[in-house]
Parts: sequence; C-alpha cells; structure tokens
Amino acid sequence: LVAEHITPASLALSNGDRKHSYFAEDPSVPEKFRGKLKDYFRSGYDRGHQVPAADAKWSQDAMNDTFYLSNMCPQVGEGFNRDYWAHFEDFCRRLTQRYPSVRIVTGPLYLPKRDADGKWKVSYEVIGNPPNIAVPTHFYKVIFAEDGTATGQVALGAFVLPNAVIPNEKPITDFEVPVEAVERASGLEFASKLPVGRRKRLCADTVCALVIKEYADRQKTFAKEQKVVPAPTRTSPRNGGANL
Repeated sequence: LVAEHITPASLALSNGDRKHSYFAEDPSVPEKFRGKLKDYFRSGYDRGHQVPAADAKWSQDAMNDTFYLSNMCPQVGEGFNRDYWAHFEDFCRRLTQRYPSVRIVTGPLYLPKRDADGKWKVSYEVIGNPPNIAVPTHFYKVIFAEDGTATGQVALGAFVLPNAVIPNEKPITDFEVPVEAVERASGLEFASKLPVGRRKRLCADTVCALVIKEYADRQKTFAKEQKVVPAPTRTSPRNGGANL
C-alpha cells in the first residue's frame, strides 16, 4: 500500500514534469523481493501508479519517486488505468477544492469469487519470468478529507474497484464500501485512532462523481510510457541523490 497527502497548495505547484521521469526498479527493496522492469515486458498490463504522478508535481524528485516499481501494480490498461482509474484519481484531487487537507491510502486486493461449484476461491495471475508479480483482482482507496483543524471533522470514504474495464458512465458510488470492509479484506486498520464522533461519510458530505475528460492524448502518452526503457541513471532523494 501507499499513502499520500495532498493539499490545494501542493497541487498548485509545477516543479515536476513526468517527461523527465522514468520507470525504475526500487533500490531500497531487497533484490530478491524487488519488482523488475522485465516482469512487465509484454505482460499485457500497464505499470499502474498507486500514488499518481500528477499528485507529485511539487517536486521533480517526488515525481521521480512515483515511477519506482514499488509504486506500481499491474493494471488493465485501456478501460481502467488509462480511463476510469485516471478519472477516479482526478476526483481525489478535486476534493481539495472543498477540503484543505486530503489523505489517501491506495493498495491492491486479492478477493475471492464463487466458482461454479459454489465454493469461494482466490485466483489471480502472476506475471514475470520467473513469475514474480501478482496481478491484483481489485484496488482500494481509503480517503480522509479533513477540515484543516486538529480536532475537526473528517469525511471518510472507502472504495474498491475491480482491476478490469469499467464503463465511464458507471457511478463511482457503486464502488463505495464501508471502511471496515477494506480493513477486513486487506488485514489493515485505517481509522482505529479516529474517534467515531469526528467521522462523517464522504459521499454524504460532498458529491461523489467523476468528471469524464477526453483522454485521447493521455492514452497516447500512456502507451508511449509503457514502452519506454528507463534511463540507466537518475537522481532521487532516497539515496541522497546518488545515481541509480
């Protein structure tokens, strides 16, 4: 999972540009556990950002960090990563027009489905050679939209989306679930320290709806990025700016 914090001020900055960033293996992850660039080669899946690059324009180093494979999961490309999921990420950014502080936790899920024999089973693809990267069946976002005060109200929302083609006309509220459902599925607690009295439901406090934009040019960019072989060196604050 990954967690991020966005504000109107952070999104207003333009110090980072994704055209200067390259997909890269994360040197902070031990070699035997590390996702490799070759794992995605001809896999049929996009390298899908969990923290969106568009949320990190405040710094080129921050932008670069979003391109580490530790921030990626295999995602269905057309119809999801390049479409519905991108609109969902845009929805999260637009929340800063109403809330001065928005925190988002994003991660993969591997959920069971019922087979023809009536039994529930977990089944997922693994890509790479040797197989190394599990393809999630679903993705979640847990959103904390804060009023900017230390003891104020927090609009809490949780969403679970299938890693599959989703029609753009599908309401995002169809994927809204209780936070407890994500906790149960992920094995993680997200709001155990947030008093019940400070919580309110996000989609009851604001309109939860996607703005569908024309992504023809965006899809061309995505397609190009998925084919790019990362440059052999770049700097990152993770290792003090040393070449990777």
